[in-house]
Amino acid sequence: MAFVPGVTLTKWRTIWQERFPRVPLVVQEVTQAGQRGVLDSGEADLCFARLPLETDELHLIRLYDEVPVAWVAKDHAVAAVEDVSLEELADEDCRTEVNPQAIDLVAAGEAVLLVPMSVARSQSRRDLVYRPIRDGESTTVGLAWRVDNPNDLIAEFIGIVRGRTANSSRTVRERGDAATKKPASTPRPAQASPRGRSRGRRSR
Repeated sequence: MAFVPGVTLTKWRTIWQERFPRVPLVVQEVTQAGQRGVLDSGEADLCFARLPLETDELHLIRLYDEVPVAWVAKDHAVAAVEDVSLEELADEDCRTEVNPQAIDLVAAGEAVLLVPMSVARSQSRRDLVYRPIRDGESTTVGLAWRVDNPNDLIAEFIGIVRGRTANSSRTVRERGDAATKKPASTPRPAQASPRGRSRGRRSR
């Protein structure tokens, strides 16, 4: 399982561990630039990806949209307002790639990072704050996997993400059917009713 920065997997990982305690779920963080590569190489069966994503030979489930924010130093002018517009950021050195160098520039008040709110939250720092961009373009997070991936457990994880309960899980249902299926009982020979036997005695 791969995921881009900002995606929180806690809920889905917890449910997976409850339902499949003997099947470890290995996760790794990847950059947005590398999200397609881990699927094509087979390094990951599934990836929580941030769109845009080339979906040729991929299945993709769109999950949710993200609010764009301006991530700035705590003493930056943007920190003093509730939200900001792109026009108000026109004179700023705006960056979109999150890396140590960019974050250092932001902390020094020399740049502004334009990122999804989830990214700013997941990498929060005391010396930085973020403000929503009123007219910024939202981004979308989706779950992607290769069309030709034969791993049967992919369907189980997708079911968890979609909110399928344990009782409706395909694997659990199939196992449950096999476990609860009772053998057919041996039919008993037909017997005459007591009333029928008494009538027979009277006829003699």
